[in-house]
Amino acid sequence: METIINPNTPTAAVDPVMDGDQRNFVKDVVEASREVPVLVDFWATWCGPCKTLTPTLEKVVRAAGGRVKLVKIDIDKNQQLVQQLTQMGLPLQSVPTVAAFWQGQIADVFQGALPESEVKKFIETLLKMGGGQMPSAELLAEAKELFDAGDHAGALEIYAGLGQQEPENAEALAGLARCLVALDEEEQAKHMLDSLDDKLKAHPEISSIRAQIELAEAGRAAHSQLGAFEQRLAADPDDHEARIELAVALNSMDQRMEAADALLEAIRRDRAWNDEAARKQLLKFFEAWGFMDPASQKARRALSALLFR
Repeated sequence: METIINPNTPTAAVDPVMDGDQRNFVKDVVEASREVPVLVDFWATWCGPCKTLTPTLEKVVRAAGGRVKLVKIDIDKNQQLVQQLTQMGLPLQSVPTVAAFWQGQIADVFQGALPESEVKKFIETLLKMGGGQMPSAELLAEAKELFDAGDHAGALEIYAGLGQQEPENAEALAGLARCLVALDEEEQAKHMLDSLDDKLKAHPEISSIRAQIELAEAGRAAHSQLGAFEQRLAADPDDHEARIELAVALNSMDQRMEAADALLEAIRRDRAWNDEAARKQLLKFFEAWGFMDPASQKARRALSALLFR
């Protein structure tokens, strides 16, 4: 009986990257793909984009820890194979072309020199076909479980290691920052986040933790004056500045719906005040809480009702 190895099972003892040719294509690609997914990189020495894509493929495949293999085929040295595959419908008129094989069949194809992030997504999708995933996904899940259980130091160790291996892994970097904040190392978290490039800063996970830190700083200042804000509002319900500051203070106390309700009331009373300051503050809350947070969802519905009534 043929044994099928789950693509989620690491087999990293052997280098998963190899050069292939038309004599061994069936063994190295077709038959091998019955155990783990196999990427075939069709390249040529005269192809400029190939010089960019191939090292990227090698890096991501090796990071997969044996869950996927890469076979590199020089099209000029293997013209008979190229002709056969072209007749079968594989688009090899231009290179680089990458074909993904799984269970003896072509599962997907892409052409051109994709950036590393897109190559990673391509391989992650391929692994999911066979019920597997990248090791980084497993590590992220493990770190999140530790964080949720209160083991912030344990989670930090995993996030930090993954961040070193994959410096563009926004989820790992955001998790690292959350751990630092939880361990009262807020300044170190800010320094790390400030050092990221603009592309990473724009990632939702990164922008969320940045917003959380900013709100925490503002909340500490506002919390000390909570009573004063309440007195000002009692004297003047249209003191919008006091109402917004009150919302920031309430958020710092983890009273999310109360904070959102304060801002919604300010919007209801005067949406345009100070260049729509209340609405912008509410959007920052959503960013920090996460758009799928129950408080965010409830407040978003209320905001929509106010804006489009």
